[in-house]
Amino acid sequence: MINFCQFGAGRIGAIHAANIARHPEARLGAIVDVDRDAATRLAERHGAVVASREAVLGDPAVDAVVIASSTDTHAELVEAAARAGKAIFCEKPLDLDSARAAGCVAVAQQCDAKLMVGFNRRFDPNFARLAEQLRGGRIGRLEVLSITSRDPAPPPLGYIRVSGGLFRDMMIHDFDMARWLMGEEPVEVFAAASVLVDPAIGEAGDVDTAIVTLRTASGALCQISNSRRAAYGYDQRIEVFGSLGALFAENVVESTVAFAGADGIVTDKPLRFFLERYAEAYRRELDHFISSLVRGTAPLTGGADGVKALALADAAFESAQTGRVVVL
Repeated sequence: MINFCQFGAGRIGAIHAANIARHPEARLGAIVDVDRDAATRLAERHGAVVASREAVLGDPAVDAVVIASSTDTHAELVEAAARAGKAIFCEKPLDLDSARAAGCVAVAQQCDAKLMVGFNRRFDPNFARLAEQLRGGRIGRLEVLSITSRDPAPPPLGYIRVSGGLFRDMMIHDFDMARWLMGEEPVEVFAAASVLVDPAIGEAGDVDTAIVTLRTASGALCQISNSRRAAYGYDQRIEVFGSLGALFAENVVESTVAFAGADGIVTDKPLRFFLERYAEAYRRELDHFISSLVRGTAPLTGGADGVKALALADAAFESAQTGRVVVL
């Protein structure tokens, strides 16, 4: 039985807490959050207690921590948990600053602490099956990867101002998927970005629409398309084109029911947002972390993956600002 403490009782924290509580080899013992009322509600829901950071990190009965608190707390909590001898699951990003992110990963390595970064999309059943067939050579050599990720609506402006921007907050998932699926590191990054959804997002210092092109040393290409708005729902698709064919992972829709009439065929829209679309991915992600602790194996998404995805986000931001290709 793996005894967990969780930092963070917000939206993501609620997902992780439920997934820990349902697992037969895990126990959620404590919740830590600056919002004590939120921590109390979540703890009571899963039979845990509300505790302080000092108490849980100093408790030898706590085997692992989940860090689902605000981004600005991630790196420091990773370091503190590593020094306390805990295994660590940390939501992305590790930090908004690449040097700080690399620093906390180095501390975890020095302390020999297991660290997994929450890139949940690798654990989506459809994306995982696509990756399996790609690795199995079904489409031959990968030549072009296309990743589409569009939110149904922009987040609140208050979130935009502290998020680190579209590249570091939203597209970072796609950078991780690109690295994972391509099987080699990008050597060039080119980004173009605009404010097309809401002028207030631009006034807050961010963009809401972006396209990024990655090129690897072998010449393989990846195009990532992001938007903060899609009128038809949460748009999450991947296409991989290769020398022998192509693979497609399409949107997951609300139901498989379709209406056919004289004017055409109408199907349901994609699932509303990430909480619904990636519910199974979040479950499988925590299951994988728990399994890695029980079996003593390395997690699929380690600290280095968090650092490398953030480096690509930084390069995309620089390219969008300068209009130039960034060579890595």
